[in-house]
Amino acid sequence: MTNTYEVMFRDLKNRIFHPIYLLEGEEPYFIDQVSDYIENNLLPESERSFNQTILYGKDTTVNEIRQRAMNYPMFSNYQVLIVKEAQMLKKWDELLSYVLNPVKSTILVLCHRHEKFDKRTKVGKEIKESSHCVLLTTKKLYDNQVPEWINQYLKDRGFKMEPKASALLVEYVGNELSRVANELEKLTLNVKPGKEILADDIERNIGISKEYNTFELNKAIGQMDILKANRIINYFKANPKPNPLVLTIGSLFGYFSKIYLMHQAKPKTDAEIAAVLGVSNFPMIINEYKTTARNYPKQKTEEVIALLHQYDLMSKGINTSGVDEAALLKELVYKILH
Repeated sequence: MTNTYEVMFRDLKNRIFHPIYLLEGEEPYFIDQVSDYIENNLLPESERSFNQTILYGKDTTVNEIRQRAMNYPMFSNYQVLIVKEAQMLKKWDELLSYVLNPVKSTILVLCHRHEKFDKRTKVGKEIKESSHCVLLTTKKLYDNQVPEWINQYLKDRGFKMEPKASALLVEYVGNELSRVANELEKLTLNVKPGKEILADDIERNIGISKEYNTFELNKAIGQMDILKANRIINYFKANPKPNPLVLTIGSLFGYFSKIYLMHQAKPKTDAEIAAVLGVSNFPMIINEYKTTARNYPKQKTEEVIALLHQYDLMSKGINTSGVDEAALLKELVYKILH
C-alpha cells in the first residue's frame, strides 16, 4: 500500500510496523530519513548486534536478502534488515515468494534511491497492492516549494527565517534537500532559538555573501543597475572558487528563461506570475520579476538568452581559447546591459 512520508513517520513513532518497506524515488533525503530512523530507533541498542543487518545492493543479491529475511530474531520481537542502494539489485522476481508470505517478525527496508521501482513486475504490483507492504514514492521539490519546506523544517526546531534569507539559501544550494538540511543544521547551531534567521546569518554562518552572489547579480542585471553588477563581477573575479562561470551563466539562464515565460504567458496578477514562474508569491520576488520584464521586452530577452547560450559554450572551451572566466563574464554582462 502507498503511504506518505508524514503518515509513515507517524506510524513508526507510534511503533506501528509492517513487514516490508519500499522507499523509492527521486529525493534521497526522505528515503534516508526513514531508513535512518528505523536503523536508530526501532530496536534497542542492546538488540541490534544480533537482530539488525545492513546490506548494500552492490554487495548482495535478492536471493540472499530473501534468505536473511526468513530468519527469526534472537531474544527480540523483531529483526531489522535494511538494504541500501537497492536500485543496483537484479532478479527481483526471486523476492516474489517472500513478498507473498513475509515473516511477520522481520522488518525489511528496501532503499531504492534516485529512481522508481518497476511496478509492472509481479513483485512491484504485489508490493504496491499488499496490505503488509508499505510503499513510499519520493519526488524532488520544485525550487519554489523549497522555501516552504525550509520554513517547516525550522518551525519544527523552534526557528523561523525571513523570505530573503530562504531565497538566498535556495539560490546557493538549490533543491537538493540533504544539502539544504546540512546548511540549516549549521544555522540552528549558531542562532538562538526563536530568533528570525536573516540574510546576515546566512552570510556569517554559511559563507554566502548576501551582497555578492548570483542571486544579487541576476537582480542587478534585471534592474539595469550597472554599478552593482560590476561590483559583483569584481567580487567574483577576486573569489572565483565559490563563483564558477558555468554556474553563474546557468543561474542567469534560469532567471531570463522565467522572464521569457512571463512574456509568453502574459500573467495579469501576482498569483498568476508566481504560478507561471514556479516561484513563491512574495511581493519582493514578484516585483523584481515585474521590473526585469519591463526592462527586458520579449525581443531583448530572446537576445539575452542567445548570448547566454553562446557564452556557456565559450565557458566550456568551445569556440574560444585562453580567455579567463572573469573576462568572459565581464564581456557577457556588458553585452546584456547595453
